[in-house]
Amino acid sequence: MTYLHNIGTYFLMIVEMFRKPTKWSVMKQLILKDIDDLIIGSLGIVAFISFFVGGVVTIQTALNIDNPLIPKYLVGFATRQSIILEFAPTFMSIIMAGKVGSFITSSIGTMRVTEQIDALEVMGINSLNYLVFPKFISMMLYPFVISIAMFLGILGGMAACVYGGFSTLEDYVTGIQTDFETFHVTYAFIKTIVFAFILATIPSFHGFYMKGGALEVGKASTTSFVWTSVVIIILNYFLTQMLLS
Repeated sequence: MTYLHNIGTYFLMIVEMFRKPTKWSVMKQLILKDIDDLIIGSLGIVAFISFFVGGVVTIQTALNIDNPLIPKYLVGFATRQSIILEFAPTFMSIIMAGKVGSFITSSIGTMRVTEQIDALEVMGINSLNYLVFPKFISMMLYPFVISIAMFLGILGGMAACVYGGFSTLEDYVTGIQTDFETFHVTYAFIKTIVFAFILATIPSFHGFYMKGGALEVGKASTTSFVWTSVVIIILNYFLTQMLLS
């Protein structure tokens, strides 16, 4: 019953988030601040992880292709498929659940502990719209982050392939271009938008409805990371089944 109650409260929060909007001049500043915190602030870690994971995927693929009859361009092909279909949209979202999700939960949870949310409601402000809606709008730019992850993952794979001596640049580029389906990129961005919604709302839910003091803020951040990751993995399964099968 507790889980059903939480699910009901979560969907109610989403509905309330769109009601009684905050004045645009105030909302604009909140959105810009959240874009800076959630999107721009994540570019560094996304770029670093994507580049080196792309290199690792390429090296592992190249080392497992030891049959001389298998063409070398398959290294680039396998790297492209791994990064576009799964690594960039899904595993990067799980990493972002730790960075962005924990930030959202702790920032809203701290406001709950210090009674700032109560003060907003006393002033007649829809606190859910004021706190959660800017994060939701900011995370709609999340596909931009994932596109950078895709590019740098493939670039890191190319660097590892060429400088590691596993294949030539020409073979790697040929592999990237071989049997390329534009729908795979569309599929990745559909997943990304769904995951962006999850990354904005589930951590906000755990921060907004938490009870207790400063210690519970940390517990709420951990719980939100776990549930965000679980929901992303489950949705990844169903979206893949629906879109690719």
